[in-house]
Amino acid sequence: MRQPTASTVLIAVLLVAGCGTGPRDAASTATPPVTAPPATVAPTPTGTAFNPTDIAWLQLTVAMTERLLPVLDLVPARTTDPAWRQTATQVATTRRADLDRARRLLADAAAPTTNPHEGHDMPGMATAQEMTTLRAANGQPFHRLLAGHLRAHLAQSVRIATAEQQNGVQPATVALAAAVVRSGTADLERLDHLDPA
Repeated sequence: MRQPTASTVLIAVLLVAGCGTGPRDAASTATPPVTAPPATVAPTPTGTAFNPTDIAWLQLTVAMTERLLPVLDLVPARTTDPAWRQTATQVATTRRADLDRARRLLADAAAPTTNPHEGHDMPGMATAQEMTTLRAANGQPFHRLLAGHLRAHLAQSVRIATAEQQNGVQPATVALAAAVVRSGTADLERLDHLDPA
């Protein structure tokens, strides 16, 4: 039986994430998780084992976080509400730490430094047009837009991190996924108090 290639597992993870170039809507975030097939373990120069799911998840996590941080960076200029500012600061701090850990793990895995998700449009990744709309909004309209982007990002992050917990093998990567699930779930609950959907 053929073992799945890295690209096969990456496609499976992207299906879990709802990656695509078509319109995004609430239905795309409700797709049940797809379980990635078992994958071979690839040793790295340091002897730590990463499988293709680990690499795919780390790369997608980096890409999603890099697209979220500019959204959060808009908050101080677009709202004076202390609760929204505190939430944005807290999420940004956590995500920046996660991003740093994910980049270090990709370096440990000797994974390509290029972003395989460049140009992808998926829930949780603000488009250029959405960024333009966010920059033009203030106060409550901005809060509504911000809540939508945060909710999409956090829900997708929790979904794909859960898939990594189930199918990844590299201990530090699986541990990072567990941390993302915990923080993402807590942030979603906090967001629900700020902006009940």
